[in-house]
Amino acid sequence: MNSNKALNKLIIVAALGYFVDIYDLLLFSVERVNSLKEILHVDTITPEIKRIGQMLLNCQMGGMVVGGLFWGILGDKKGRLSVLFGSILLYSVANIVNGMVNDVNTYAILRFISGFGLAGELGAGITLVSESMSKERRSIGTMIVATVGVFGAVVAGFISPLIANWRWSFYIGGIMGLALLILRIGVLESGMFEDTKKSDVSRGNFFDLFKTRKRVFQYLSIIMIAVPVWFVMGTLITFAPDLFKTMKITSFSPNAGRSIMFAYLGITFGDFVSGYLSHVWKSRKKVLGLFLSLTVVGVILYFTVALQSEVMYYSCICFLGFATGYWAVFMSTASELFGTNIRATATTTAPNFVRGSVIMLSAVIALFEYLLPKTDEGSPSSILAILITGTIFMTIAFISLWNIEETCGKDLNYTEK
Repeated sequence: MNSNKALNKLIIVAALGYFVDIYDLLLFSVERVNSLKEILHVDTITPEIKRIGQMLLNCQMGGMVVGGLFWGILGDKKGRLSVLFGSILLYSVANIVNGMVNDVNTYAILRFISGFGLAGELGAGITLVSESMSKERRSIGTMIVATVGVFGAVVAGFISPLIANWRWSFYIGGIMGLALLILRIGVLESGMFEDTKKSDVSRGNFFDLFKTRKRVFQYLSIIMIAVPVWFVMGTLITFAPDLFKTMKITSFSPNAGRSIMFAYLGITFGDFVSGYLSHVWKSRKKVLGLFLSLTVVGVILYFTVALQSEVMYYSCICFLGFATGYWAVFMSTASELFGTNIRATATTTAPNFVRGSVIMLSAVIALFEYLLPKTDEGSPSSILAILITGTIFMTIAFISLWNIEETCGKDLNYTEK
């Protein structure tokens, strides 16, 4: 196999791995209501479903935070390929078993295990692609991986209504992951990593990310830049039916699965455009600034124009998805900020801390709900709490963008001392 074929196969495997990753990650959001209705033996959406649904989502995201640390460190100590194999195998088996659950406690455990497994694939894939391509073309590689990958959510949202039983959605996700392991055969390890193994430099030490003031700020900044993505996906999209009910919108009710499908249809296009622009403009920061600004516009549309009709709602959701489609550039930047000996650790932990920020966001929203004056009906003003939380973290994202260094065209063949 020549180098071009090996590189092409690597990109294909990383892209399809992320496709299955996103499909499985969004399965719970798509099937949350249907699965809990059956398990709890109820026919309508109840406050208990919302409460348990948030708890299960937090379990999944908590698993991703812990898994991000484990897989990231393993990727720098043992190699990127070991993470690809282990993470895919774990989340595939967990999702198959998830299709067999009949109680909330088991559901929560499997969501944690699945999240733990899902945490490794993307960071390892992006690290491999970034280290295997030239600095002039690696943004194209990560763009392909992200664009193909996020389309997995579109597929999840599309096929969910076609599957009579929610359990089969989990079975299909698990089977796709196991099938992907066959494609992984023949993928080569990163040459940069192999060279680093020959030296005595410390590898996979998470605390090396906090060794210098500059490194700490770069690491925290790249995480905070992407938190708005999961404010949108983990709050506005996943819980759209609950939010619209709270806002007393009676003309229509958003469908969770369809909302995710339209959002990720926009994200797919957004990842392509953002990745392409970063290649053409030779800048990551300009693209991140543009898409963060579009995200602010999208959130405003969500709470104004989207309330008018079902057509306007799904149109705004698609635009909001496009605006948050800077994940490819975010992942490229995370990979390019640090040396080879801690690159997998940074690239794997950063996106999972972003995903895990759903827990932090829900806690902040709950805090504001508690502090804000009650409405006439005697319930907390949850919508205002969400708006305040979104404003705070959008502001932090822009400050973080100003702080971060430009990484486009940076030589990655170095280690951190």
